Amino acid sequence: MRRLLATAFAAATLMAAGAALAAEPKAPEPTKPVDKDRFYLGIWHEIARNPMDITTGCVAGETRFTTNDDGVLMDRDSCRMGDPNLGKEKVFEGPVTFPDPSTGAKFHTSYKVFAFFRAGRDYWVLDHDDAYSWFIVASPNFKDLSIFTRDPQVSEAQRNALVGRAAALGYDVTKLEFPPQPKG
Repeated sequence: MRRLLATAFAAATLMAAGAALAAEPKAPEPTKPVDKDRFYLGIWHEIARNPMDITTGCVAGETRFTTNDDGVLMDRDSCRMGDPNLGKEKVFEGPVTFPDPSTGAKFHTSYKVFAFFRAGRDYWVLDHDDAYSWFIVASPNFKDLSIFTRDPQVSEAQRNALVGRAAALGYDVTKLEFPPQPKG
C-alpha cells in the first residue's frame, strides 16, 4: 500500500510539473528565413521596444550591421541619451553568430561591456517584409520585443500595423515604448 501511495504521489507530482511547463508561453519561431545579404546590411531604426534598464533614457535607437576588417559581421546598437539629435551617444557592439545559419532568422551578439566583459543576447527575427523595410525581433523567452524600420520616421498607421503584427505573434504590446527618432 505504501508503495502504491508513493507511486501515485510521484505520478501526480510529475503531472503537475508537466502542466506548469505546458502553461508557460513559448515564443513563436520566426515566420520566414532572412536573406543575410539584404537584412544584415546598413541601418535599422528602433521605433518600438519593451523597456529595459539598459535603454532607460535612450532615444533614437538604431542597429547598424557592418563587417569588420576581418570580415566578421558586427552588430552596433546605439541610442542617444535624452535628445534624439544632440544627446550623448551610448553604444554596444559585438560580433554576430548564427545558431541556425540555414535561415539567418536567429542570431546571437556578444557585446563588449566595460571594455573587457562580454554579455551575449539571442535575437529571433520573428517577421519582416519582403522589401526589408521593417522587422520584428524578440528574445526567445518572450521578454524582449523591438520593432525596427529602415526609415526613422514612420506613419502612425504603419506603426500601429507593426504593433498589431507583434500582438498577433502573441506578444504583450501594452508594454511597448516608442522612443523619438531624429527629425530630418
